[in-house]
Amino acid sequence: MRYLIDTNILIFSIREKDRISKDILDIIEDNSNLIYVSSRSIEEIVHLLRIGKVEVKQWKETKDIFSYIDELGFTVDYFKKEHILTLGKLIPVSGHNDPVDHAIVAHAIANKITLISSDRKMCSYTDQGLSFIWNRA
Repeated sequence: MRYLIDTNILIFSIREKDRISKDILDIIEDNSNLIYVSSRSIEEIVHLLRIGKVEVKQWKETKDIFSYIDELGFTVDYFKKEHILTLGKLIPVSGHNDPVDHAIVAHAIANKITLISSDRKMCSYTDQGLSFIWNRA
């Protein structure tokens, strides 16, 4: 199976693994699954590190984020034209105004891939074609 992990899952995987449920860990650690990280998540992490909202000692430079993704056996999937076109059609749900979240949802929808996130708001996009698994840690 193919899965796209949200930014929070990637951060939890290095800082707070106990915030990832056993079911999600099983998915992530199953070598038969393909785990993707949106390039938009990496942009978000760079921003969060820069403003001090997130601190990860192992990520001293942006290249360290890529090295970590490689170590885990995940694949970076870059945001492309088809993702932008899907984003343009996405109807944001009430109270959910995060543009990076919208991009990640669009990324998953366009790729017909299941999104894994700890953000409950993401499940509100299933009626727009999102396949979603909520991390209940």
